[in-house]
Amino acid sequence: MHAPAKTRTHPIDGARLTQANINPVTGLATDYLNHFNEAVMLLELMADCPDCRDDFLAWQPMTYREHFAASHLKDRAVAVEAYELAAPNTRRCLDTLTDTMTAVLQMAQGTLRADLKPEDAARLAVDSVAWLKPLVAQAGAVINGETSADREQTPQLAVDHLFKR
Repeated sequence: MHAPAKTRTHPIDGARLTQANINPVTGLATDYLNHFNEAVMLLELMADCPDCRDDFLAWQPMTYREHFAASHLKDRAVAVEAYELAAPNTRRCLDTLTDTMTAVLQMAQGTLRADLKPEDAARLAVDSVAWLKPLVAQAGAVINGETSADREQTPQLAVDHLFKR
């Protein structure tokens, strides 16, 4: 189903990238997805534990650069440098996916700030998770250099597919 990405020589030494947990082909790090996985986890918990609502509402969007600038990772500067030097199409694809995830999360936050019945809040959380998980997986595939014909065309196809359910 997924074919490996075309081999591209990243300007930063592959061993240095690997040591920093950065994909040596794409120059991108899956650590950034932890930012989104945290929000997804809070939404999953909120479906059963409404007390997690405030924790989810406290989640703030961060770009790739902002995430690593705020991190305590030893190689955070390498992660940002590698991102800057990544192939523009790969970076754009990741950014489109993460912008979409951010939009879904912010929509959910805005809706949850209203006075929703607990069952409506739980349903929103479940629906949001259903939209987000495939996007997180696709972002991981981009970071790991996996491609498919649809993903190479545009991440918008994946988003359109999700909303046609």
